[in-house]
Amino acid sequence: MNMIDSGRMAEATRLTRAGRLAEATALLRGGFGGDLTTNGTAAGPPVDGWQGPTLDLQAEPLAETATGGEQWLTRSFANPFGRRDYRLFVPAAAENGNEKRPLLVMLHGCTQSPDDFAAGTAMNRLAVEAGCIVAWPGQCQSANMQRCWNWFQPNDQERARGEPSIIAGITREVMRDHAVDPERVYVAGLSAGGAEAAVLAATYPELYAAFGVHSGLAYGAARDVPSAFQAMREPAPGWPVTSGGRKMPVIVVHGDRDATVHPGNGQAVIRQAVGTLETTVERGAVPNGHAWTRTRHLDPAGETLAEHWQVHGLGHAWSGGDASGSYTDPRGPDASRAMLDFFLRQRNTPAAAG
Repeated sequence: MNMIDSGRMAEATRLTRAGRLAEATALLRGGFGGDLTTNGTAAGPPVDGWQGPTLDLQAEPLAETATGGEQWLTRSFANPFGRRDYRLFVPAAAENGNEKRPLLVMLHGCTQSPDDFAAGTAMNRLAVEAGCIVAWPGQCQSANMQRCWNWFQPNDQERARGEPSIIAGITREVMRDHAVDPERVYVAGLSAGGAEAAVLAATYPELYAAFGVHSGLAYGAARDVPSAFQAMREPAPGWPVTSGGRKMPVIVVHGDRDATVHPGNGQAVIRQAVGTLETTVERGAVPNGHAWTRTRHLDPAGETLAEHWQVHGLGHAWSGGDASGSYTDPRGPDASRAMLDFFLRQRNTPAAAG
């Protein structure tokens, strides 16, 4: 991402304050380069909210009921703050039909759709193995022209308001309609969706047992369009978060070649969620793929409370994703499996919730 000159930023700020968002958007679009990988091809990056071409990379929707008994459903949720459609993946029923299942809420990045994001992350395939229900909320263009979650808007960073209330409402609706274990509900996302996952974890800590941020930012890293761009260029610490009196388990994945969201934002997410803890570090590499460094942050009992995956050579793309979806890098490591494995070790018990 090219640096935006001060004159361009000042003019965009003036236009934004005057309510002339379309003009501010057009001005800021010209300030970014095109290093983002889209299925292996350079493209204008979908920076969280305001630039990059709208891509028509929709995955072919699956049938409502797939072979093996899985369901890929289309649903909609509305409250006083708006309506959002969402896709819902329900694995085939277990032998014990009364067994309560984990629920994972997956939030796509800019220009993506639930179907596209599901294809790129291949999370539904892993969910079959784990017996996990997966909800895929979709942002609408009327709320954001690039279909980015509005993680930087003040009204969309508060409990019981804006988009957090809508996504939490989707989560609760799925919990009401399906056999979901309330101690194993998780939220994760990519880029704007990763930043939105951090918002959900901060505003609804009693609802989610853990969260995942891929190439995203900390809660409260920005309060408007100019500060969003600033946070994406330079690591932003965000606001202090109490998470209901507990440290919120988190897994972060970020590429060290990310030119859209500064990789230092990943460490800011970790610090905001769990503070400073003892760590262990391990390194590895995917055969014919990316090397990686994983830092585990340990609680006093020695249990992993946070994981930080730094993927060397990865840009702004889902690590280990499937090329059938947009903004993926199949060279690994597999972020979907790492996240799901981490999540399923976390529970939001009454004791953990304080």
